Amino acid sequence: METVKLDYIRKAPKLSAFLTSLPAIFRDRWRLVALVFATLVLIPVLVVISSFFHPEKEVWQHLYQHVLGDLLLNTLWLVLGVGASTLLLGVSLGWLTAVCQFPGRRILSWALLLPIAIPAYVTAFVFIGLLDFTGPLQGWLREAFGSSDWFPRIRSTGGVILVMSLALYPYVYLLARNAFATQGKRALEAAQALGHSRTSGFFRVALPMARPWIVGGLMLALMETLADFGTVSVFNYDTFTTAIYKTWFGMFSLDAASQLASLLVIIVFVLLILEQVSRSRMRYTQAGRHQETGRIQLKGVAAWAATLFAVIVVSVAFIVPLVQLLIWAANVFAEDFDSRYLGFLQHTLMLAGIAAVITAVGALLLSYAARRNNDSLTRTCVRIATIGYALPGTVLAVGVFVAIAWLDRTLLQLLQPIMQIEAGMLLQGSLLIMLVAYMARFMAVGFNPVDSAMQRLPLSLDDVSRTLGVGSLTMLRRVHAPILRGGMVTALILVFVDVMKEMPITLMTRPFGWDTLAVRIFEMTSEGEWERAALPAVTLVLVGLLPIIFLSRHGNLNE
Repeated sequence: METVKLDYIRKAPKLSAFLTSLPAIFRDRWRLVALVFATLVLIPVLVVISSFFHPEKEVWQHLYQHVLGDLLLNTLWLVLGVGASTLLLGVSLGWLTAVCQFPGRRILSWALLLPIAIPAYVTAFVFIGLLDFTGPLQGWLREAFGSSDWFPRIRSTGGVILVMSLALYPYVYLLARNAFATQGKRALEAAQALGHSRTSGFFRVALPMARPWIVGGLMLALMETLADFGTVSVFNYDTFTTAIYKTWFGMFSLDAASQLASLLVIIVFVLLILEQVSRSRMRYTQAGRHQETGRIQLKGVAAWAATLFAVIVVSVAFIVPLVQLLIWAANVFAEDFDSRYLGFLQHTLMLAGIAAVITAVGALLLSYAARRNNDSLTRTCVRIATIGYALPGTVLAVGVFVAIAWLDRTLLQLLQPIMQIEAGMLLQGSLLIMLVAYMARFMAVGFNPVDSAMQRLPLSLDDVSRTLGVGSLTMLRRVHAPILRGGMVTALILVFVDVMKEMPITLMTRPFGWDTLAVRIFEMTSEGEWERAALPAVTLVLVGLLPIIFLSRHGNLNE
């Protein structure tokens, strides 16, 4: 122990000299923290994008002739369909629950968020199991009417759009509802005073004022659409995410997967730029939060039509899938609930727990770094570190795997002559790849609640701590962390739930034998075993209710 202390003392001046030799912008430890987290996201993205600038002729020729056209067309239809449907559902329901009064509004206000607890790929296999040609509904139609040929095909572009819209409209609904709630009835009354009808006032005044929120929710829905892997896999609907998986694990070509991933990254970045440009041109104010007595009182047919519309959406998007899952799970519970299932559950909880802790701690460090250094470099690093949520899991899986594989080869070359290590894998095949990809993907999810809580702390608190001789690390641990407990708990819950539901990263980077609930669902749905996929799906749905419960208690959804 004494020798270790002496070595540390001897090395300390060298470390100090090294830090002194760095450019001034890198000498601050908290700026370096922000740079490290930005690098975790930047490296896989740059690895993927670099493959676009070093194309392999044979790979691109194959993609152009057999894959690219269908992928672009399928992706275009999916984005347009889901975008239009989520806008229609989210904006209309947000307006009704925020501004109008109708029977059941208080309950439906939070119930309309429940579909977000069901992963889209779970809703997908439930709908196929119910509505496919061999499903109970078409079977009943054939018995009752002699044929079901007229019934729309669920395994179609329209079916994919329907399922994803029902799963993703809460993103638009929640933000649109908040926007309309800040306007209240006053904006509409002002429009009517200027000669507009109620309908004209909605489209000419209320809707444009809510545009920034609505665009933000729409972009979240579209990012999830581009990133989706499980839903399109269940429908056998080829998009970039499924093509990346098939080229890697079907054609065993990581280069081709990287080429496809680079195209997907470019599409995502174009959407991000369009969203930023759209917001930068907006100038808006809010008219103050409305009161309960200021709602538009719907009467008669209009009131019950609003209730029926909201009830149908909740029933189709949440109640029907959940009830069917429970029925299927009960049928196979005795057969499937064994040591294997407990293993899936253990792996899922372990991965989600570890990823949630390291991501929440990373978010705390990143937020504190931004608080300590409000310069352009730190702000840029924070922004880069939190763009991972906009990137599809398949892209991050490819980028992280390629980077880790290169690091693995480099370490083997360096260590083999010294330690006589046999050729093999050091980092590949470990949990490291998964955890790094999880952190890069969900850092924004953990950062937002932590940073929001950090912003509420006055800077004078830091000044007082410094006058008492408290260092930065001690200040973070003993002053800020206890106060930020609420934000940290929120970050832990949100990241935990997202990691449990995450499919592509887990599927593509898991070590051998590390199957999770999401992987089990993928394997069972790939074989058409809807009932056997129900038990892990029910578990994910119940866990997914945690953020809904949190929002309903702290998000003023019952007002």
